[in-house]
Amino acid sequence: MSPTPSLFDTYRLGEITLANRVVMAPLTRNRAVEGLVPSPLAVEYYAQRASAGLIITEATQVSATAQGYQDTPGLFTEAQIEGWKKITDAVHAKGGHIFVQLWHVGRVSHRSLQPGGAAPLAPSAIRAETKTYVNNGFSEVDEPRALETREIPGIIDDFRRAAANAIRAGFDGVEIHAANGYLIDQFLRDSANQRTDQYGGSIENRVRFLKEIMEAVTVEIGASRTGVRISPVTPANGLSDSDPAALFAHVMDVLEAIKPVYVHMIEGATGGPRDIVPGFDFEALHKRYSGTWMVNNGYDKAMAEDVVANGKADLVAFGKPFISSPDAVERLRLGAAFNELDRDHLYGGGAKGYIDYPTLEQTGA
Repeated sequence: MSPTPSLFDTYRLGEITLANRVVMAPLTRNRAVEGLVPSPLAVEYYAQRASAGLIITEATQVSATAQGYQDTPGLFTEAQIEGWKKITDAVHAKGGHIFVQLWHVGRVSHRSLQPGGAAPLAPSAIRAETKTYVNNGFSEVDEPRALETREIPGIIDDFRRAAANAIRAGFDGVEIHAANGYLIDQFLRDSANQRTDQYGGSIENRVRFLKEIMEAVTVEIGASRTGVRISPVTPANGLSDSDPAALFAHVMDVLEAIKPVYVHMIEGATGGPRDIVPGFDFEALHKRYSGTWMVNNGYDKAMAEDVVANGKADLVAFGKPFISSPDAVERLRLGAAFNELDRDHLYGGGAKGYIDYPTLEQTGA
């Protein structure tokens, strides 16, 4: 019999070996500088957290139209690639591994962030009931315009090109952000997608956009370097679906055929209750997929150790603990408390609440 897997065991993910099964989840911090280049502070921020088995970066734009929040970085210009290269070099120098999360926000945007002040893009011209961070505060998002069918291949190619740029920038891989109410998720859901072309209507049609992006990216950089994040029941950014169980069963079957290196599953409402849809069967989705299974949302040490030991997950992603505690892995290992979160400096700003959190060693604990 093989030994029971532990949260702190190494794990083979595609072509790389992770030092442990603890993942730093993607965390938007709104600190990019001019040209949507990652801040020089981000080099230290990510390097401080390189003890995570895998770091997944903050969500990163695949194009100029993909932006929905102030000061979030991109990966579509040479300056952005160079900015990220400094970060990947710093993480690798500390023995860590790092994927970049690629997103297009779709309708979760504001005209002031769009090229030429244009309307945000979406599957259908339906405004999201949500706010975005712009002009140093939160504002209602603007009404989008529906993408024309002929425009969709260009968006898919933006993801492919950004993935190629990620490899140029030294990333170990990419995570396609298909969760939390952003563009890919908007195509998936019947509340946001009322198209009548091949990208709307049936579940198969609504999943087509995700499928074609995953195919393009895996052909470009390899399935072993491509992950995907999904959130079947989160109501983030005003999104819902009439039958999420059937929708995501089909999503899993599509992903099983493409075989990305992992699926990153958000259980429950992102950053909120795990039981927002009581009885939703995440395990049924897991059974449809044979690759690496990463879970996320409200995990503590005991829960994480349990799902890994019982084979219900291969990797466990943690968000807020990695904001406040750069040595989150060591704190989990020891059962030590995390630092208190500085909520006033989560979004935007400089070093405060970003790179000034102490490790256990620095506090003498």
